[in-house]
Amino acid sequence: MTAVTSRSTYLRWRNAVFAIFAASGLSIATWAARVPTIKTDLGIDNREIGLALLVMGVASILGLSASSVIIARFGTRAGMFAMLLILSVGLATLALGSGLFASYGVLVVGLAMFGFGNGCLDVMMNVDGAAIETQSGKTILPLFHAFFSFGTVIGAGIGAIAAGLRISVAAHGATIAGLIVVLAVIAIANVPRREVGGPAAAGGGTDAANPADAEAVAGRPHWRTRLAESLSAWREPRTYTLGIIMLGMAFAEGGANDWLALGVVEHEGGTAAIGAAALTVFSVSMTVVRVFGGPLVDRFGRVATLRVLAIAATGGILLFILAPNLPLVFVGAALWGIGASLGFPLGMSAAADDPERAAARVSAAATIGYVAFLCGPPVLGFISDHIGLLPTLFILVGLVAASGLASSAAKPLPGAKVGAGHH
Repeated sequence: MTAVTSRSTYLRWRNAVFAIFAASGLSIATWAARVPTIKTDLGIDNREIGLALLVMGVASILGLSASSVIIARFGTRAGMFAMLLILSVGLATLALGSGLFASYGVLVVGLAMFGFGNGCLDVMMNVDGAAIETQSGKTILPLFHAFFSFGTVIGAGIGAIAAGLRISVAAHGATIAGLIVVLAVIAIANVPRREVGGPAAAGGGTDAANPADAEAVAGRPHWRTRLAESLSAWREPRTYTLGIIMLGMAFAEGGANDWLALGVVEHEGGTAAIGAAALTVFSVSMTVVRVFGGPLVDRFGRVATLRVLAIAATGGILLFILAPNLPLVFVGAALWGIGASLGFPLGMSAAADDPERAAARVSAAATIGYVAFLCGPPVLGFISDHIGLLPTLFILVGLVAASGLASSAAKPLPGAKVGAGHH
């Protein structure tokens, strides 16, 4: 905590970003929970669903790529607000495309906006989360990611209720979109204006109403200069080593979300319900570690924690693949979730060790991680068509092992207050 940021300002800022993480998770689960209904409403097949998901994935990657430009020009406060509005409009549009307009084209347009908004928001909210972590002097980025998980659980629950009550996708999606807009207004009001890379302050900074005036007052370089500086993170070897950590764990998380339940069905001939239960075990295990993992990192250090978790994930995936019975499959799913829980947030935290370069480095590292998260599961699906799903999961074992081997890159930079541990 610095003198520039009062405790009340800090707490409002932290809680607002908690809410933004949860809103992102809520929006994604709202879409995911209604995919079966959307498919029926529009009379489309899996190929068309896959194409729509591809459009959303490409838009998400474009959002990740654009985040550096938007942060350099407008700052994270204005950027997060704009992206929350864009993803809300996208969610409402795709929902209306399924219901009111009954149009696949409208659905795809909505998904493109939705993907772009969420992709860009992911970087921005992690940049602010990392800045909050630096202010606190404690590891709390895993807790921010836990709030994202809380949002997905809430969104999935509401989606299940809406589907059970046969509430239309249009009404459901538009209502959630409206709630996210209200949340955005309230949350952003509690995010302090600040110069990205500098301390939070009650006024001034890149998020001022007139960016040009803010630059004149602060005497900062032109936004194009700041953008060039932010892109320089891609020339730093540490960015790519951190990217290996995040890539391995992102593959592990994304692969589980898309293929774990099906793997249970193929493994033991279980029902879809048993597969869903195994995925729930994975998700709960990951969320619990994200809630309580910060103090562990502060006790044992970032590097040691990542190594232990990589071992847990590697062992869990191997057990899941090779287990001779269903109870051990569930144990494997739990270890898989535990191991995959902190790789992504701790990679973000390491990228933000230097506050002056945090936005650039978090953006670069996040891009690597999210590309793996978005593109990894389809790649696994393609390979599994040729060799089978369970053998394909050995690829995850190798990637997670590589993540563990690269964990030394997450060692805090000199002067960093977070992640060193206290042995």
